[in-house]
Amino acid sequence: MDIYNKIISRRTIRKFKQIPIPIDILKKLVNAGRLAPSAGNLQPIEYFIITDKSAKVKTFGTLSWASYIKPEGNPQKGEEPTAYIIILVNNKIANNAYSKYDIGASVENIIISALEEGIGCCWIASFNKNKLSEILKIPEDYSVDCVVALGYPLENPTFEDIEKEKSIIYHKDSEGRLHVPKRKLEDILHVEKF
Repeated sequence: MDIYNKIISRRTIRKFKQIPIPIDILKKLVNAGRLAPSAGNLQPIEYFIITDKSAKVKTFGTLSWASYIKPEGNPQKGEEPTAYIIILVNNKIANNAYSKYDIGASVENIIISALEEGIGCCWIASFNKNKLSEILKIPEDYSVDCVVALGYPLENPTFEDIEKEKSIIYHKDSEGRLHVPKRKLEDILHVEKF
């Protein structure tokens, strides 16, 4: 599959097969993240990989999942992520006005590279940052920005184009398949004039 079709097929995954991801693949994903564009080439983003069972359980306990479909959107026992990549900002070198762009580019590189490996991801920004920093013993001059939960998908969400003014709230159908409403291209694209 070409890159464009991979990108448009990508959906957030919140339920995972309990198959470990090899550390070499996780390092490959981080490598893709580190090579993303960086404002002023400052490169303030660093990464923390978690595969240890105890650390995964503790990390899981700090995360919030799928606010529109709680609690059934939460991974259940035996569906948890099999790895995490924690996105850190080295505040000694970060330009706080632009680091958020570096983070977005880096995480998107990780997610698309994971897709190439058959790995699903959930990019999480809703979690207890202080508790996770404490669990991982993150130095004070770093901040934990977000978490990428990873694993081989145990679900197959789909998207659907929605009409203007329709709800963007994702939902599950009677078979438990997640549907993600997306605004239509023609509703968000302006060419030459508004």
